[in-house]
Amino acid sequence: MRRFAMSQQDQNPNQAPKGQGGPDGGPGGKRPGQQPAGPAMPQGRMMILVVALVLLSVMVMLMLQSGRGESISLEQFYSLYDANQIEADSVVISDSAVRAVRLDGPDSSERTTVRIDVNAATRETIGRQILDKTGLKAKSQPSSNWPVYLMLGLPIVLFIFIAFIFLRSLRGAAGGAGMLGSFGKSRHRVFNKEMTGVTFKDVAGIDEAKDEVSEIIEFLKTPKKFTKLGGRIPRGVLLNGPPGCGKTLLAKAIAGEADVPFFSISGSDFVEMFVGVGASRVRDLFKQAKDNSPCLIFLDEIDAVGRRRGGGYSTGGHDEREQTLNAILVEMDGFNATDGVIVIAATNRADVLDPALVRPGRFDRQISVSLPDLKGRLQILSVHAKKVKLGPDVDLEKIARGTPMFSGADLAAIVNEAAIMATMEDKDFVEHEDLEEARDKVKFGRAGKSRVREKDENKLVAYHEAGHAVLQALLPHGDPLHKVTIIPRGGMGGATFSLPEKDRMGYGLKWVNSTLKVLCGGRIAEARAMGDMSSGASQDISQATQLARTMVTEWGMSDKLGFLRYTGSDTREAYMPDKDYSDRTADLIDQEVRRIVDEAYAEAKRMLDENWTKVQSVAEALLKHETLTAEEVHLLIGGGSLNKASVSDLLLAERDRKPKAPEPQRDDDEGPEMAGGMTPSPA
Repeated sequence: MRRFAMSQQDQNPNQAPKGQGGPDGGPGGKRPGQQPAGPAMPQGRMMILVVALVLLSVMVMLMLQSGRGESISLEQFYSLYDANQIEADSVVISDSAVRAVRLDGPDSSERTTVRIDVNAATRETIGRQILDKTGLKAKSQPSSNWPVYLMLGLPIVLFIFIAFIFLRSLRGAAGGAGMLGSFGKSRHRVFNKEMTGVTFKDVAGIDEAKDEVSEIIEFLKTPKKFTKLGGRIPRGVLLNGPPGCGKTLLAKAIAGEADVPFFSISGSDFVEMFVGVGASRVRDLFKQAKDNSPCLIFLDEIDAVGRRRGGGYSTGGHDEREQTLNAILVEMDGFNATDGVIVIAATNRADVLDPALVRPGRFDRQISVSLPDLKGRLQILSVHAKKVKLGPDVDLEKIARGTPMFSGADLAAIVNEAAIMATMEDKDFVEHEDLEEARDKVKFGRAGKSRVREKDENKLVAYHEAGHAVLQALLPHGDPLHKVTIIPRGGMGGATFSLPEKDRMGYGLKWVNSTLKVLCGGRIAEARAMGDMSSGASQDISQATQLARTMVTEWGMSDKLGFLRYTGSDTREAYMPDKDYSDRTADLIDQEVRRIVDEAYAEAKRMLDENWTKVQSVAEALLKHETLTAEEVHLLIGGGSLNKASVSDLLLAERDRKPKAPEPQRDDDEGPEMAGGMTPSPA
């Protein structure tokens, strides 16, 4: 479905809406297939060791502090000794201090230790003075370095102990896998048929892909049937397609139909901060898969590790991703015909994969899972609609026609959003208008019905969208008009929606020219009605410029430039896009793009000038009703009038329909009744 919008602000027109997919994991708790942790040290023993270390540290610190005592000067020592507060037999002279026991006295109620700090220069002098003072009663003590050794050795012992505990836990968690521990174990999840709960009945819209993978199911169920004639079971299947098209769902359905174990892992799970971990995990994954054969290995987003080697992604030295890719190549090449292991990989960037990975013998099949067509979208909507209650007016075929280029995830989101809207409005079932609103919300954003615009701004948006809608309805080679609205939605001030009659595999010149004219209609109509231009046409200008440039450079729709392509092979991986033409050709491309857009603008202006009364009728109706269907627009263009209530009338009717709150009864002793609209004084 194409739209021509009056944007509220300049934004990137090429930004595509993102599809959302649900997680593949199960409910909370232990995930299926999660590797159990190996034997670790018991928690009680660990706590005892920690407490013992803490107590040892405290004891050592107390021992060190207990021998230090209070520091005093030599004069203070003399005073205490003369006052008989120093025990004569307790004076000890060592290389670092003179220590003594101080008795209780007037200023001290208990025995304490005092010391006089000495060094190499003062040791001899102070020692002689202490001996003279005590009458040679002081004792000499040789120096001991054990406190220093203890202070230095205790951190070393603690470090060795912690390292021992850490390495032992790693070794136990790895089950003897070496120093890397559990880092080298694969982080895959294992599903069986009951866990996946997905079969081919749950997969719709990709019939060709289902037919192609049905052979894999036969390979897994009866491998001897194919090896009898000398055939070889395919080793790998590559699913390639845009996001949200059902690649993961298809892989789960294969496992569910074949009733074999399903090993699921993402490409990013192979790469870690340690070099060699990815290759170790690859070997562990394939080893476990061979032990559980026949089975399936599903590598989601394989482009995370399977990118082309030597493409500028390596920073030099040992590249972890390349080693992981090499391990995958070796493991897939080492399959025997009787292994019964098939690798299924999914990516949306098959163009960046390494050629050695996608060659026959590794990924023998490359299956394209593309966006669903009209029939496929109807089937997908039917599958998801079974989970909700639908009203009698729901037309899934109309919704399918109005959702071109929608993926399966987008269609699932439409049904879910419609169910949420119906629930919030207390409906008994989902109506067709809920699905229409959900489609617009998923693609373009929530409608901003609460936003209040100025009168002139509202008029500008109405004429802008009326210019789009009238040209969409008058041009015979464009898509049929679906509806037009001036309600803001997402980054748009209003929008005009078209409803393609069929899915296009290509674009004709007549359709492209009609689309360009419709894109120009909004600016032309608002400029004539308001006598001014606005920035609201920025998205239209961007789309028209991109479409005209594509006509010239890729589709060969220019007589001057001819049947040639002027764009590079792939500009997504290069910092600068390829330019394989001269500056003169670049000028000619710019001239042709300008000519195509100018001709479309002039033709659109001529048509709107000839049908200006129709534009006015549609714009005035939009100001009254905000949204018009295609039937109502055609009625106004034909000179008719609408016999439905305006938005103001609907709001008044809604207000009158709400029950009024009962007035409180007034006692006779209360004050006089106040006039309407008056409020009592706060006093």
